[in-house]
Amino acid sequence: MDRVERMFSTHPAPASDAGEEAFALVQAAAECTYCCTTCADACLEEDDPANLRKCIRLNLDCAEICSVTAKMIARPGAQDRNVLRAQLEACAAACRACADECDSHAGKHDHCGICAECCRACAEACERMKKALVA
Repeated sequence: MDRVERMFSTHPAPASDAGEEAFALVQAAAECTYCCTTCADACLEEDDPANLRKCIRLNLDCAEICSVTAKMIARPGAQDRNVLRAQLEACAAACRACADECDSHAGKHDHCGICAECCRACAEACERMKKALVA
């Protein structure tokens, strides 16, 4: 059990029994934050970064949204379900858009292919967390 998982297990008042889904999302969103940040940086170092402008912007937007999502989920106490659901939907949408854009460059840039994988994994984790929320 890693430290984040141990931290979740010691919370005195978790809002639900969705700890496993929440922990998985925190991990996926953190990973996606770093993948997207690194991909944007790698795109800037390519020979023609102007052709990667949309990818870079989506990488940066996705990284920010994933970071906020991870922070929200890392607070497992009672939260407003409507706000949390909206954040999960925004995160999944940003991840899907970034993954689609990165896929379009993956044949030429390996970092984009890896980023697309991270984004899709995070979008899936968001969807699992949404399903685990109590209405």
